[in-house]
Amino acid sequence: MAYRSLARKTELLRGPTAPRKRHISVEDPKSKSSLENLASSPNRSHPLTDVLANDYLQAYESEIKEKFDRIVPFLKRISALQHEQDFVALAQQLSLSELGFLLPDHLLVKAWVRPLDMRALFAWCVFQSHQEVSDQFFASDPLRGSEQTSQAKTFQSFLAECGFHLLDITPCSDGRLAHSIAYALRIPFSSVRRRSHAGALFDIENTVNRWIKTEHRRYRETSPALPDEASRYLKVVTYHFSSVDPSHQGCAAHGSDDSIAASAGYKRLLDFREAVEKSFCCGASVDLLLIGLDTDTDSIRVHVPSADGRISLENWVSALDIYQKTKPLSADQALQEISAQVQAGAPGMPDPGMVSFISRLIANNFSQIDYVLQRHGGTYPDAGHAERFIGVGIGFKEVHLRNLTYFSHLDTVEEGAPDLDVGVKIFKGLNVSRDLPIPIVIRFDYSGTVPGARERAIADCRRVNSAIASRYRDLVGDGLLHTFLTIRDRDQKTSAEVVGSSVEPALQEAH
Repeated sequence: MAYRSLARKTELLRGPTAPRKRHISVEDPKSKSSLENLASSPNRSHPLTDVLANDYLQAYESEIKEKFDRIVPFLKRISALQHEQDFVALAQQLSLSELGFLLPDHLLVKAWVRPLDMRALFAWCVFQSHQEVSDQFFASDPLRGSEQTSQAKTFQSFLAECGFHLLDITPCSDGRLAHSIAYALRIPFSSVRRRSHAGALFDIENTVNRWIKTEHRRYRETSPALPDEASRYLKVVTYHFSSVDPSHQGCAAHGSDDSIAASAGYKRLLDFREAVEKSFCCGASVDLLLIGLDTDTDSIRVHVPSADGRISLENWVSALDIYQKTKPLSADQALQEISAQVQAGAPGMPDPGMVSFISRLIANNFSQIDYVLQRHGGTYPDAGHAERFIGVGIGFKEVHLRNLTYFSHLDTVEEGAPDLDVGVKIFKGLNVSRDLPIPIVIRFDYSGTVPGARERAIADCRRVNSAIASRYRDLVGDGLLHTFLTIRDRDQKTSAEVVGSSVEPALQEAH
């Protein structure tokens, strides 16, 4: 595994950077030339690009996605063998050698009398592949982003220097943003509180409750910062857009209109801040930041706020523009230009700490721009959705890869129905159109130190599973939707625990 051999050589953090105030769209001739210029020099990296990190991250991404991509070719092989005399033994041997796990015997033993349930086998393989990813993530920390790593400690110190004690980011649920923390922004995953929502429209009440818990912990435990420190809670929304096909491959929740996506995200940020201030007075204010991610190039654009919190939706600094402008410069010169561009991009005098923070994000993003440039010619070949499964519930700390998972963070199906319905619609196109099922992994994390928490997490899984079966009754009845129930103790460095599956023998008979 190449990425492991490079682990100790890899430093995922870099310094600052800054962009220009201009929309990037292929409908704009200047934007077309930006993308063309990007693709014209794919072999030379930007002086701020972390080449070793890019090699490391590519090796990890390739290994994980290959686990899922080899499922269909494998199932086609055993489908052709199902009438062989020793089919069950042969299928299990092939599964172990090619996928690394066994198939459920109850799905194989009746192959001589009726066709194999290929839909259930497909779902099982997806679920087992996901479980392997979870096991590996928590056992070996392949992204080197846990609290104990030097990368995480360095970033936490940097965050504190910028004047922030907690970083809370909401990306869109779209699987093309699932890698936004560890790849696009190059932030250690343990340094971020991440909750994805369709259209990046996070739940205000839940976010206020998380803010309360954070501030309460400061007073009770002096963590993550002393209560009298002049630091703030930073809430970030990451919306997305498409530079290659802006009218069709943008955010589905906002009709592929990036201006609507940006304004809706900003409105949600303002409502959150107002909720905090009106509940706990103006001294309890929070800082806000709005970021756009181009799902074709992975370049970001940042709406730089002024020191008094104002954000302009019409102006931003573009990492792609600054990347091109600073590529001929030295690393130090590039960092200076980034900082200058960020300061110039604010609608008023910006806060120095915010300038430093945004500058680092942009500098980090240069590595990802080169990642896409040198591996895909500047833009991803899968401009649209290509997720492998839907993740439902609370958790999924281990998922940090583009187009691997569509997220639907929810406590109940009723409240999370808009997010989940979008995911099911996406997978009707990805899977059901090919007569393959929609795989849904249900996850509820819990705190093992709280009495009865594990049992309540299991009950939550079963409750959501029943609601999904009811809401999508026709798909479940046709074997076109399968679920996998998992829980995880967030207080431990352990992987998810499986507590149920629609592929279990009893449930299969019920179908």
